[in-house]
Amino acid sequence: MKELTERHRLLGNTIRQLRVEKGLTQREFAPMAGTNQSYLWEIETGRVSVGIDVLCRIADALDVKVGDLIVF
Repeated sequence: MKELTERHRLLGNTIRQLRVEKGLTQREFAPMAGTNQSYLWEIETGRVSVGIDVLCRIADALDVKVGDLIVF
């Protein structure tokens, strides 16, 4: 379970880093990724699991491949 939590945190950090590099706030980015700001915050802080459809929408909104988000 600890390893899974660490993976959630790493994924969230990568998403946050890419979002910030694009100059987007969570409020601006959330609708682009088809989610709301509070759920995006939970993703970026590693508090929740992310389904493949959400991960794909996030990758599309960041203009990256899904694999680019998974760096562990």
